Amino acid sequence: MRVLVCDDEPLARERLKRMLDKIPGAECIGEAENGVDLLQKVPHLNPEIIISDIRMPGMDGIEAAEHLARLNEPPALIFCTAYDDYAIKAFQVNAMGYLLKPVKQQDLEQALGQARRLTRAQLASLREESSEVPRKNGHAREFISARTHRGIELIQLSDVRYFMADQKYVTVRHIGGEVLIDETLKDLENEFENLFFRIHRNCLIRLDCLESVEQTNGQVNVRLRGVPEQLPVSRRLMSNLKKVLKGL
Repeated sequence: MRVLVCDDEPLARERLKRMLDKIPGAECIGEAENGVDLLQKVPHLNPEIIISDIRMPGMDGIEAAEHLARLNEPPALIFCTAYDDYAIKAFQVNAMGYLLKPVKQQDLEQALGQARRLTRAQLASLREESSEVPRKNGHAREFISARTHRGIELIQLSDVRYFMADQKYVTVRHIGGEVLIDETLKDLENEFENLFFRIHRNCLIRLDCLESVEQTNGQVNVRLRGVPEQLPVSRRLMSNLKKVLKGL
């Protein structure tokens, strides 16, 4: 079993590595200090199992798991937590691996034996059950992930300027360029309703990056900070945009 350990505490990682050394067939192939670090290392290390803390700075374990679930063959995942008052029930309901800190050798061996891949539905259930975990700005995610030739590419949500739907994919336009993701515009609109606004049936813009609203030959367009192209506003949604702008 190729295992990758993820925890923001170096001592916790070292302890897990020592425990894994005692388990026949288990091999610790690497370690990560948070979710971002984890996602950057997964494509190169190709772990079969990930043991991850939940509460970590930068990106927590649950958000990292959501990004991993978008891979064609995501690794199995075991969560570690020191907070049995909000998460353990969710783990039990989803029949997934979990470890309660401080981790015991017997529990680690049992969790490795039971580890399996998580479905998106299970992750959604986990997110709901563990809603007591505080999140900056109140948003479910702080990163958007895309599968590219480099593996899992992470785009910080604050860098995203707009989402544009095109057939079955959505283009994410950010300050460094653009990527394609296989999420729906509707799901993105629901998740980030306080940050992004629909100006067209196929486009969501980041409101706090809106620089101007212009009209040319009867067509209303918007300009966003850092984006050279103009984006059209549909007539049907123009009244909604006016209401939002009055409230800014």
